[in-house]
Amino acid sequence: MPSRPNPVRRRSHDRPLRERLDRLLREHQALHDPAVEPRNRLPWLPELRRWQTRRLEASFDRFLRDPRRRPAAQFFLTDVYNERDFAQRDADIARVLPMMQRLLPEHLLATVADAIELGLLTHALDLRMAHVLQRIGGSRRRLDAALYARAYRLAGLPRLRGYQIDLIARVGLGLGHALRLPGVSMLLRLSRGPARAAGLSQLQGFLERGFEAFGRLGDARHFIEEIEQDERDIAHRLFAGDPDPFDGLIE
Repeated sequence: MPSRPNPVRRRSHDRPLRERLDRLLREHQALHDPAVEPRNRLPWLPELRRWQTRRLEASFDRFLRDPRRRPAAQFFLTDVYNERDFAQRDADIARVLPMMQRLLPEHLLATVADAIELGLLTHALDLRMAHVLQRIGGSRRRLDAALYARAYRLAGLPRLRGYQIDLIARVGLGLGHALRLPGVSMLLRLSRGPARAAGLSQLQGFLERGFEAFGRLGDARHFIEEIEQDERDIAHRLFAGDPDPFDGLIE
């Protein structure tokens, strides 16, 4: 007779992930609170996010023109790495965490944690760049590639920029793997009604959009590797002072 799962062992195994999510959510709340982090009020922050969104769309152009890869590229631009404020989605996770740990695979929950960490790190780096732009931007209020590159170098932190790209790859590969696990599709369908009733539609939408996008993509690894290599090349050129770090994609 097969042995039954040990609930004590399960809770013990889940604790590191639960603690990581709790810590990330606390840090996320503090970093986005203007009373705690006044750089959230910097006027350069919205312009920086707007410009970075345009840059990503330009970098993703070849993916967006490919019918097979377009849904996954759009998912990245709207749900993984862009100017959107993911505070509501992350609040959803905090509220539904106990249920999620009972119902969803640990690998998928770990990927959600990576997505939160990516958003947290991206916002921290954006605050740092907005502060630099406030110092060097003078009377200007619009970014271009040259000013962005200068602020990027002055903000520094190449190792954290590298880790940011690591997280982009981990989120993409993690979703591509986890959303194909047996039973995940059924769980998402069954949770749609309760999620809507509980006010968790943003989290549910994130998971469903990821499931649909990666389902149409097929093998996600090559797609993610292309994105990762592109971002590493751009970061290297920016830190090296390349006069055209974006290969003419954006001015």
